[in-house]
Order: sequence, then C-alpha cells, then structure tokens
Amino acid sequence: MIAPGGTGGDFARGGASLGFRFFLICIVSLSLMVLDHRDEHLRTIRQAFSVLVYPIQLAVDLPVRGWRWVDAAMAERSALLTENEALKFEKLDAGVRLQRLDALEAENRRLRAMLDSSAKAADRVLIAEVLAVDLDPYRQRFTINRGSTDGVYVGQALLDADGLVGQVMHAEPFTSEAVLISDADHALPVAINRNGLRTIVIGTGDSGRLRMPYLPNTADVEVGDLIISSGLGGVFPSGYPVGYVSSVERRPGQGFSEIYVQPAAMLDRAREVLLVWTAETELTDRHDAERPTSLAEAR
Repeated sequence: MIAPGGTGGDFARGGASLGFRFFLICIVSLSLMVLDHRDEHLRTIRQAFSVLVYPIQLAVDLPVRGWRWVDAAMAERSALLTENEALKFEKLDAGVRLQRLDALEAENRRLRAMLDSSAKAADRVLIAEVLAVDLDPYRQRFTINRGSTDGVYVGQALLDADGLVGQVMHAEPFTSEAVLISDADHALPVAINRNGLRTIVIGTGDSGRLRMPYLPNTADVEVGDLIISSGLGGVFPSGYPVGYVSSVERRPGQGFSEIYVQPAAMLDRAREVLLVWTAETELTDRHDAERPTSLAEAR
C-alpha cells in the first residue's frame, strides 16, 4: 500500500532505470572486451592511461624504493668499510713482510759475498754477527756473538765481503770485543799490491779514512792503488784488501808524504763479519796442543 501522494511509482521507475543502465554498461563492457581482445582497438587508450598513471605509480612506489636504496647503500658502505679495513691490514702486513724479505735478501747477498770471499781465501772461517757498537767517537769498537768457546782468540782477524774489518781485542766465552782498523790506536802492516811496497796503515778515528804516514816523497804511490795486508807480524792473513789510496800529497821540505786510504770494507755498516783462521794459526794451535805440559808427560 502506497501512501497518498507517495513516490512508489518513481522508485520503481528509478530501480528499472538503474537496472537498465547496469545492463547497458555490461553489454558495452563485454563488447569492448571482445573488440579489444580480437582487434586490440583500445591499445592506444590504454597506453595513454598508463602514461598518465605512471607518475602516480612512481609517487606511490618512491618511499619503498627510497628505503630499499638507503638500506642497500648502508649495507654496501658497511661492507666497503670492512673490506677497506681488511685491505689496510693486509697491506700493512704485506709491507712488513716485504721489508723483512728485503732485509733477508740483503743479508743473503752479504752472506753469499762473504762466503765467496772466504772460499777464495782458502782459510777456515766462521760467520759472526755484530751485537753492539761502541758509541764513543774516539773508540772504533764493537761486540760480536762469538767467543772462546767457538775458538776465537785475541788478535784474530775479522773480514767482510770486501776486505779487512778489524781484529779481536778481548775474547769472552760467548762474546768478543773487536776493534776496527779505523781506530786511532790501531796499526796494520800492509803492502801496495801494484809494486809490493811495504808500509803501515793507521786509523784516524774516521771509519771512512785511513792514513799511511811513513812513506817518503819519493815512494811509488798513486791514487787508486790497492792496499793489501802484508801478513807481517802474524796477526792478519796476507793478501786481503785493506783499501784504496784516495789522496797523495807530497810536501817539499818534509820527509814523508801525506797519504790517505779509503777502507775497502764497510766499517760503519757491517752486520756480519768473518772470523779467519789461517793455516799458520791452526798449525800453531795444533803444535801447542801436542806440546807436553810437564816432564812426566814428556816421558
């Protein structure tokens, strides 16, 4: 029952109109879908709508992408920092190892050169390492790690790969003190290799210079002459390089020339030296060992 003046008819007509519209929209939609599926007539429209909607999609997706980018950047930065620290440590470790290898290579070269020098000398030798150096500028002395238990004796000669270094002054059981040939109180009998002229070289207190004070102005000495040990006195073996004449100054009116010699050995740089036993020394030691110490032993 519809109240007087009611709108029941209008409602019925509105409902019918809505139903008709819905049915019409469905028909149109189905028609468009069929047409688009067969001939793709709506591709242009769809592309136009996708272009219009793309900024909106970007705006919606931007926070997510931004967060992902920040997270990846932070993770990558952390990984790079970790890798950088590891590479720094590896570089430092490799640098230390390389320095050690360089030192070992230099030491190997020195030892090879020294052993080659000892092979040429044909004497019994023993390698010793320099433990300490006297810092007193007036004392050219150092300590080595060989002593009397190794057969070291006072006066024993020391060499490096290039020539004579010095001699032993004090021999303890496990260490020994040696003096360089450049010490101001040290003298060494030598000869000029070119002509065999014998003389004496004394130290000046300077590890880079020796002096030959007792040669007359008429002596046959030239700059560059090789000075070798003469073996006189029985302390230093003969034939070892001592140095090279660096300057010759002949002074008129004076009896002797002023002659300086540059040492052949690296007196201020040697880390290892050679202790030398000559054949004469070994024969003397053997003779002393075989000599009877009492009348009862002699009988």
